[in-house]
Amino acid sequence: MLRERFISALVLAPLVLGLAYLGGLWFLGLMLLVGFLAGWEYFSLLVQGGSAPLRWPGLIGILAVIGEAYWAQAWSLRLLLTALIVLSLVIALFRSGQTPVTDWAWSLAGVIYFGLLLNHFVALRNLPAGLQWLLLGLLLTWITDTGAYFSGRGLGKHKLWPRHSPKKTWEGAIGGWLVGTAAGALLGPWLVGQSPWAGAALGGLVCLVAPFGDLAESMVKRQMGAKDSGHLIPGHGGMWDRIDSLLFVIPVVYYWAFLIGAR
Repeated sequence: MLRERFISALVLAPLVLGLAYLGGLWFLGLMLLVGFLAGWEYFSLLVQGGSAPLRWPGLIGILAVIGEAYWAQAWSLRLLLTALIVLSLVIALFRSGQTPVTDWAWSLAGVIYFGLLLNHFVALRNLPAGLQWLLLGLLLTWITDTGAYFSGRGLGKHKLWPRHSPKKTWEGAIGGWLVGTAAGALLGPWLVGQSPWAGAALGGLVCLVAPFGDLAESMVKRQMGAKDSGHLIPGHGGMWDRIDSLLFVIPVVYYWAFLIGAR
């Protein structure tokens, strides 16, 4: 399992970093692909759980919301979300099924969850020094996850949230937090010119929000009776499994960068 995870990371990391470096339409294309694959897994989970989601309207909505970040205007996101809510409700009215409101709500939740959160990836890359901020977010997440994994594996005894993720432990969470905070203190000054204290603060914040991305996915998977969101990436599961923490982390990094003047 660990060997498969390492090989997959070794293959995918250069591709992701290369497209992030190129930016522009290249990076947008990557995010659209990620959004489509993760969204497909999400809607497949809903079907597995007995729902009848608006799969194709939902996927189109996800792609539209992600793309909005590239051509953003002051009014565009409000217009897009309003149109998605109204049009999806109209589509739901004409569908047969026992739970149309529930199916519509699950579908819209997927559009907002994947579309809006991945929208921040594109918005972050488009900031001045956006590549460096994006790399900081990616590295802090991966380092935190790695620290939590090995801390939990070696020391874990006390369950963090057994209802949604039985394997997560307090020892793993604390280990990840310590490693991630230290990584922020080291990487912040190097990548984006922050002070070590500011870097540590961002690293600590990332460590706090990252587990909730994983727990949110676990909550949906457990309700739908699934272990993984898919089997696309050997050793990692599906695309959603690979980006679950990043979906919560990158928006935090974006607003941190935005508030300190990286715009």
